[in-house]
Amino acid sequence: MKDIIEELANRKGVKKIAVENFLMSLGESTKEEALANLNYDTQLYNWNSVTYLAIREGIKRLIK
Repeated sequence: MKDIIEELANRKGVKKIAVENFLMSLGESTKEEALANLNYDTQLYNWNSVTYLAIREGIKRLIK
């Protein structure tokens, strides 16, 4: 898990703290809940598209 998060957080142009914090806080979330939270947080915090895509990929890779 930590390796995946680190890989995604270190992509060019992403907001590293956002990726790390969001993905580390997934807990027992379902994929649907996590994606809904991602959409909400993206608007709330005005994350750029590469940050959104990195987190989205992380959700898909970390939640089976």
